[in-house]
Amino acid sequence: MLPMSIFHRNALKVLVLLLMTSAASAQTAWHDRSIAELHELLIAGELSAVTLTRHYLDRIEAFDTELASVIATSPDALEQAGALDRHLAEGGTPGPLHGIPILLKDNIEARELPTTAGSLALQENHTRRDAPLVASLRAAGAVILGKTNLSEWANFRGERSSSGWSAVGGQTRNPFDPTRTPCGSSSGSGVAVAAGFAPVAIGTETNGSVVCPATANGNAAIKPTVGLVSRTHIVPISHTQDTAGPMAMNLADAVRVLAAMMGPDPADSATAEQPDWDREELLDALDQASLQGMRVGVIRGLSNFHPRVTDIYEEAVTLLEASGAEVVDDLNLDWPDGFWEDTYSVLLHEFRHTLNSYLASLPDEQLSQLDLAALIEFNQTYAEVQMPWFGQEHFERAEATDGIESETYLEALARIQSATRAGGIDRLLAEFEVDVLVSPTGGPAWKIDWINGDHFGGGSATPAAVSGYPAITVPMGAIHGMPVGLSFFAGRYSEPALIRAAQAFESAREPLPSPNLDSRPGP
Repeated sequence: MLPMSIFHRNALKVLVLLLMTSAASAQTAWHDRSIAELHELLIAGELSAVTLTRHYLDRIEAFDTELASVIATSPDALEQAGALDRHLAEGGTPGPLHGIPILLKDNIEARELPTTAGSLALQENHTRRDAPLVASLRAAGAVILGKTNLSEWANFRGERSSSGWSAVGGQTRNPFDPTRTPCGSSSGSGVAVAAGFAPVAIGTETNGSVVCPATANGNAAIKPTVGLVSRTHIVPISHTQDTAGPMAMNLADAVRVLAAMMGPDPADSATAEQPDWDREELLDALDQASLQGMRVGVIRGLSNFHPRVTDIYEEAVTLLEASGAEVVDDLNLDWPDGFWEDTYSVLLHEFRHTLNSYLASLPDEQLSQLDLAALIEFNQTYAEVQMPWFGQEHFERAEATDGIESETYLEALARIQSATRAGGIDRLLAEFEVDVLVSPTGGPAWKIDWINGDHFGGGSATPAAVSGYPAITVPMGAIHGMPVGLSFFAGRYSEPALIRAAQAFESAREPLPSPNLDSRPGP
């Protein structure tokens, strides 16, 4: 037998190392660890970013065929992780998210992947640029793991839509029961976190698209104040309501990621006015979590929830009180006549304006020629694959609007912002001298129905969404195994107070079940 060459000996060492890394990834449930725990292991050298990233890639490959939560994984995810490992080994300073894999909703641009918004019209939208929030995550040391599926065009295409369905990604399914909705439009982000495909995923919300998938999939999530996080290079709906926000298995992880994402952006005028607190104070709110002496306004009647939601809400209110909160009960938000028609009109006007502006900014010469009218024509041409289950009524109505300088739009915007701000959230906070407001986030996930569309079981997202104020949801309980959440909201840039209250509630609440994918056979 010929002696083994140096080349072959080194090759064998590499093979053994790869096998050991893969085995460690498969055997250790890193996905059950918090960001703080993972970060400590990464910095101590007890876990490599490559091992952690490979672990999540392996879970996606093993379990996501059924759930369809991830549209694409980053082709260079392991290279990103390897660069971070080398940086640390060479004495570099680790960032606050060093080595932490993060998934992005596929309406948020990242340089290594196309940004499709779930539509075949944008399947080749390789902008090769990072949204500012993505650049901030990279600067903090995060690994961009891939893109998550979403309700196509963030669920603003047509009536009778099915949350989590897109022409590019198919139907995302709830990991607690794959026959049930993931809710959304940030459906893939909510499912991916619950399934343990990443510690954190980023979603976007216009009205409920962060908090609804969070409540339906048992996540904690933050819908920040509009202006705290840049919206540049994100496929838009509304310049007055859109924001990106983190979703995680616990609130502390979501807060850590929000702290890395936040900050002004000259290209986004909404970020010009920043809060009088900084990211360190945001993180400090976790350590200061307490309901002791806090006045909590309990909102009733925002939606006709499932009766069991009402029962669980009563238990949550009792827990808030037992944890030291002074509960002020039976608060109500009353909407003026025409409120819902006005909110829809505002979104129609803003969608046409913001989407056309986004499309015109695309680097690709052909894609930059698209506008809403062209997308309507595209969907008609390829209706068999683009519109097999529902149409594009929202697109068509938006195209018929007369611009954001019209009196119709400006008057409707003024009415709904007044109703949710001075006449809504701000009024309750001042009149009843409460620090935060609470309400059930939504009902349990309904059955997926491609023929009739979503069967929405109530929600409380609208006040914070339309006002542009922040909201936090954390799991509150479960109904026949399906999770439901509790929402905390207050005035503009009230995130620290909301974190203190929601973190205290999360810490006091009994542990809740999570989906056990490991007991299911992989494909």
